[in-house]
Amino acid sequence: MTWPRALPWIALLLVAGLVLGDVRPPGGWPGWLGGGDPALRPGGSTAAQVERVVDGDTIAVRVGDERERVRYIGVDTPETVKPDAPVECWGPAASALNKRLVRDGEQVTLRFDRELRDRYGRLLAYVYRGRDRLFVNARLVRDGAARTLSISPNTAHAGELARLQADARAAGRGMWGAC
Repeated sequence: MTWPRALPWIALLLVAGLVLGDVRPPGGWPGWLGGGDPALRPGGSTAAQVERVVDGDTIAVRVGDERERVRYIGVDTPETVKPDAPVECWGPAASALNKRLVRDGEQVTLRFDRELRDRYGRLLAYVYRGRDRLFVNARLVRDGAARTLSISPNTAHAGELARLQADARAAGRGMWGAC
Protein backbone atom coordinates (compact mmCIF):
# COMPACT_ATOMS: atom_id res chain seq x y z
CA MET A 1 0.00 0.00 0.00
CA THR A 2 1.38 3.43 -0.87
CA TRP A 3 1.68 6.21 1.69
CA PRO A 4 -1.31 8.33 0.49
CA ARG A 5 -3.55 5.25 0.42
CA ALA A 6 -2.46 4.29 3.97
CA LEU A 7 -3.49 7.62 5.52
CA PRO A 8 -7.18 6.74 6.05
CA TRP A 9 -6.15 3.49 7.76
CA ILE A 10 -3.67 5.29 10.00
CA ALA A 11 -6.34 7.81 10.97
CA LEU A 12 -8.80 4.99 11.70
CA LEU A 13 -6.28 3.21 13.93
CA LEU A 14 -5.54 6.44 15.80
CA VAL A 15 -9.24 7.11 16.43
CA ALA A 16 -9.74 3.51 17.55
CA GLY A 17 -6.84 3.87 19.97
CA LEU A 18 -8.36 7.04 21.40
CA VAL A 19 -11.78 5.45 21.83
CA LEU A 20 -10.67 2.06 23.15
CA GLY A 21 -7.64 3.02 25.18
CA ASP A 22 -5.81 5.86 26.80
CA VAL A 23 -3.65 6.73 23.80
CA ARG A 24 -2.10 10.19 23.89
CA PRO A 25 1.12 11.78 22.77
CA PRO A 26 4.03 12.08 25.23
CA GLY A 27 3.32 15.03 27.53
CA GLY A 28 -0.43 14.89 26.83
CA TRP A 29 -2.54 16.78 24.35
CA PRO A 30 -2.06 20.53 24.05
CA GLY A 31 -4.76 22.52 25.89
CA TRP A 32 -6.36 23.66 22.65
CA LEU A 33 -7.07 20.01 21.80
CA GLY A 34 -8.96 19.56 25.05
CA GLY A 35 -6.34 17.49 26.85
CA GLY A 36 -4.32 18.13 29.94
CA ASP A 37 -5.81 19.05 33.29
CA PRO A 38 -9.60 19.32 32.88
CA ALA A 39 -9.60 22.27 35.33
CA LEU A 40 -7.43 24.23 32.88
CA ARG A 41 -10.20 25.27 30.52
CA PRO A 42 -11.63 28.61 29.43
CA GLY A 43 -14.03 29.89 32.08
CA GLY A 44 -12.76 27.39 34.66
CA SER A 45 -10.70 27.77 37.79
CA THR A 46 -8.15 25.73 39.68
CA ALA A 47 -6.12 25.83 42.86
CA ALA A 48 -2.38 26.41 42.59
CA GLN A 49 0.59 26.88 44.86
CA VAL A 50 2.90 29.83 44.25
CA GLU A 51 6.49 28.71 43.69
CA ARG A 52 7.88 32.20 43.11
CA VAL A 53 7.02 35.68 41.94
CA VAL A 54 8.68 36.38 38.58
CA ASP A 55 7.85 40.09 38.42
CA GLY A 56 4.92 42.43 39.01
CA ASP A 57 2.44 40.58 36.79
CA THR A 58 3.79 37.04 36.46
CA ILE A 59 4.15 34.16 38.91
CA ALA A 60 5.41 30.58 38.72
CA VAL A 61 3.00 28.08 40.24
CA ARG A 62 2.44 24.39 40.70
CA VAL A 63 -0.92 23.06 39.54
CA GLY A 64 -1.11 19.46 40.66
CA ASP A 65 2.12 17.89 39.39
CA GLU A 66 2.67 20.52 36.69
CA ARG A 67 4.67 23.72 36.83
CA GLU A 68 3.16 26.70 35.04
CA ARG A 69 3.95 30.36 34.48
CA VAL A 70 0.91 32.54 35.04
CA ARG A 71 0.50 35.97 33.48
CA TYR A 72 -2.12 38.10 35.22
CA ILE A 73 -5.03 39.03 32.94
CA GLY A 74 -5.94 42.67 32.46
CA VAL A 75 -2.86 44.27 34.00
CA ASP A 76 0.63 45.30 32.99
CA THR A 77 3.36 46.31 35.40
CA PRO A 78 6.55 48.17 34.55
CA GLU A 79 9.31 45.84 33.34
CA THR A 80 12.05 44.48 35.57
CA VAL A 81 13.15 41.18 33.98
CA LYS A 82 12.48 41.59 30.24
CA PRO A 83 15.60 40.67 28.25
CA ASP A 84 17.27 43.59 26.47
CA ALA A 85 14.96 46.11 28.16
CA PRO A 86 15.83 48.56 30.93
CA VAL A 87 14.21 48.33 34.34
CA GLU A 88 11.26 50.74 34.16
CA CYS A 89 10.12 53.31 36.68
CA TRP A 90 8.14 51.64 39.48
CA GLY A 91 9.01 48.14 38.18
CA PRO A 92 10.92 47.06 41.31
CA ALA A 93 8.14 48.45 43.53
CA ALA A 94 5.48 46.55 41.52
CA SER A 95 7.47 43.31 41.86
CA ALA A 96 7.90 43.91 45.60
CA LEU A 97 4.16 44.50 46.03
CA ASN A 98 3.37 41.30 44.11
CA LYS A 99 5.79 39.42 46.41
CA ARG A 100 3.94 40.77 49.45
CA LEU A 101 0.55 39.87 47.97
CA VAL A 102 1.39 36.28 46.94
CA ARG A 103 4.19 34.73 48.92
CA ASP A 104 6.15 31.66 47.92
CA GLY A 105 4.26 28.54 49.00
CA GLU A 106 0.93 30.36 49.21
CA GLN A 107 -2.25 28.83 47.83
CA VAL A 108 -4.06 30.80 45.14
CA THR A 109 -7.05 30.25 42.90
CA LEU A 110 -6.54 30.82 39.19
CA ARG A 111 -9.68 31.86 37.30
CA PHE A 112 -9.57 31.75 33.55
CA ASP A 113 -11.33 33.92 31.01
CA ARG A 114 -12.03 32.98 27.39
CA GLU A 115 -8.43 32.48 26.20
CA LEU A 116 -6.29 30.17 28.32
CA ARG A 117 -2.74 30.90 27.12
CA ASP A 118 -0.73 33.69 25.56
CA ARG A 119 1.64 33.38 22.62
CA TYR A 120 4.47 32.48 25.02
CA GLY A 121 2.55 29.51 26.45
CA ARG A 122 1.87 31.16 29.82
CA LEU A 123 -1.47 30.57 31.53
CA LEU A 124 -3.58 33.72 31.59
CA ALA A 125 -5.49 34.09 34.85
CA TYR A 126 -7.22 36.27 37.37
CA VAL A 127 -5.41 35.41 40.60
CA TYR A 128 -7.17 35.21 43.96
CA ARG A 129 -5.24 34.74 47.19
CA GLY A 130 -6.34 31.58 49.02
CA ARG A 131 -6.28 32.91 52.58
CA ASP A 132 -8.74 35.77 52.03
CA ARG A 133 -9.84 35.67 48.35
CA LEU A 134 -8.08 38.98 47.60
CA PHE A 135 -8.25 39.70 43.85
CA VAL A 136 -4.52 40.25 43.24
CA ASN A 137 -4.84 41.71 39.73
CA ALA A 138 -7.21 44.40 41.05
CA ARG A 139 -5.05 45.21 44.08
CA LEU A 140 -2.03 45.87 41.85
CA VAL A 141 -4.06 48.35 39.78
CA ARG A 142 -5.70 49.95 42.83
CA ASP A 143 -2.30 50.57 44.45
CA GLY A 144 -0.83 52.13 41.29
CA ALA A 145 1.60 49.27 40.65
CA ALA A 146 -0.05 48.24 37.36
CA ARG A 147 -1.89 49.83 34.47
CA THR A 148 -4.75 48.12 32.73
CA LEU A 149 -4.08 46.03 29.66
CA SER A 150 -7.29 44.86 28.05
CA ILE A 151 -6.72 42.19 25.40
CA SER A 152 -9.78 40.62 23.82
CA PRO A 153 -11.33 38.15 24.43
CA ASN A 154 -10.12 38.18 28.07
CA THR A 155 -12.06 41.23 29.25
CA ALA A 156 -14.38 39.96 31.99
CA HIS A 157 -12.97 42.43 34.56
CA ALA A 158 -11.93 45.25 32.20
CA GLY A 159 -14.51 47.72 33.51
CA GLU A 160 -13.63 47.11 37.17
CA LEU A 161 -9.89 47.41 36.47
CA ALA A 162 -10.39 50.62 34.43
CA ARG A 163 -12.27 52.22 37.35
CA LEU A 164 -9.52 51.23 39.78
CA GLN A 165 -6.87 52.68 37.47
CA ALA A 166 -8.76 55.97 37.14
CA ASP A 167 -8.97 56.24 40.94
CA ALA A 168 -5.26 55.41 41.41
CA ARG A 169 -4.23 57.90 38.73
CA ALA A 170 -6.42 60.67 40.17
CA ALA A 171 -4.98 60.04 43.65
CA GLY A 172 -1.38 59.88 42.36
CA ARG A 173 -0.85 56.41 43.85
CA GLY A 174 2.19 54.35 42.97
CA MET A 175 3.58 54.90 39.49
CA TRP A 176 0.99 57.59 38.79
CA GLY A 177 2.64 59.88 41.33
CA ALA A 178 6.24 58.76 40.80
CA CYS A 179 6.76 58.27 37.08
